[in-house]
Amino acid sequence: MFVGREEELNKLEELYSSGSFQMAVVYGRRRVGKTALINEFCKGKRALSFTALDQSDADNLTDFNRAVGNFFNLPASLGGFSTWTDALNYIAEQARSERFVFVFDEFPYAAERNEALPSIFQVAIDKVFKETAAFIILCGSNQGFMEGKVLGRKSPLFGRRTAQIKLGDLGFRDAAKMLPGLSAQEAFRFYGCFGGVPYYLQQVDSSKSLRENLARLYFDPMGFLFEEPYGLLRQEFQEPALYNSILRAIAAGANRAKEIADRTGMAQTSLPRYVKALESIGVVEKAVPYGENPETSKRGMYRLSEPCYAFWFRFVMPFASDIEAGLGRAVVNALPEEQINEYLGHRFEALCAEWLVEQAKKGKLPIAATAVSSWWGTNPDKREQDDIDVLAADRIEKRLIIGECKYRESFYETAEIDDLESKRSLVKGYVATNFMLFTKREVSVATRAKLANRGDWRLVTLEDMYAE
Repeated sequence: MFVGREEELNKLEELYSSGSFQMAVVYGRRRVGKTALINEFCKGKRALSFTALDQSDADNLTDFNRAVGNFFNLPASLGGFSTWTDALNYIAEQARSERFVFVFDEFPYAAERNEALPSIFQVAIDKVFKETAAFIILCGSNQGFMEGKVLGRKSPLFGRRTAQIKLGDLGFRDAAKMLPGLSAQEAFRFYGCFGGVPYYLQQVDSSKSLRENLARLYFDPMGFLFEEPYGLLRQEFQEPALYNSILRAIAAGANRAKEIADRTGMAQTSLPRYVKALESIGVVEKAVPYGENPETSKRGMYRLSEPCYAFWFRFVMPFASDIEAGLGRAVVNALPEEQINEYLGHRFEALCAEWLVEQAKKGKLPIAATAVSSWWGTNPDKREQDDIDVLAADRIEKRLIIGECKYRESFYETAEIDDLESKRSLVKGYVATNFMLFTKREVSVATRAKLANRGDWRLVTLEDMYAE
């Protein structure tokens, strides 16, 4: 089931319609849907597709020869090309007379077995391909390799790409399309626990309860997601155990550099290198109060940005030995609903930020917002620490929309409204002109009536965010 990815497909189609040589680099962590995107784009087009394997260079070249021979209907009696150079030059020559797509999937596997391959591609592009109508797509799951050895300034291929697409997770609305039959409330609970990776969502049985799916996929030694994070860390890093410890510390509430260092036993001075690597693969993010420089802010906080990994390190890893002993279902059943809801409360804030970004792109916000973030720091009026859950900022007019996010069945609504309004000037240099209250359920009739004629206020429920 293919859903979403409209922007990426439109970009690829735009490049293809030019009729000229193109080289698009598509990358992102495994399972995120790169190959599905490319296959969707290639529908109705003549396409030569090859996927490298984690095998010897000779074996990859043999498989590549087979793919080229089948695509161009070459007689088996001719034998294969003896070098990558010969094979690529042949493809380029054919591209002089016809338009086709040439997909080289899992490029890092082949290039790690033959370090000259990026240079071989560069020479083929510069000498032949650029004068043809070929449409090349280089694709890979090893994000460090793709960013360093394909897109990096020191790469022989630097400057050759005409587009790059770093594919991320599906958004909450597209993820919901892969979970048919669920209400907005249920869809969010699944999204908060499994995230927006298409392949993960394909494993979910939306006809069964959330806990049943958690038990089957996370809390079973044979479950698809039981060891999934280990696989990513092993693929991307040479020291997966260190990264594993960092992620576990953050999931347990160590959000600042010193706390992570203390929890893991690492030197704080060596921590930034590891955390930046985790940021580059989209698992960790460093958040700073809006308006502060991420590189110099002393109030930065780290958090797990990918829901699947956030859930795994929060709830699965601490019970790994119990799960391996066959007690996974008992662990799931024993998880307090309060803890799951507390976890989902943090994911709810992320959902609200995601919705604000979507609204800003569509021009549906009351200000021309170009940034969505959050803020925390000292409130001079209260003389204590305070925070703003989510905000959207107009950097030119210095105006803000500030929002409070409440993933609860009920709360003191009037107090929250008054408190949010009191924060209108907390962000230095800005003033909040609009306010939003994001809630799990619809607020009371009295609150709706109170704000009905306030043009600076908007009430947004979880159902509103999921509505088309």
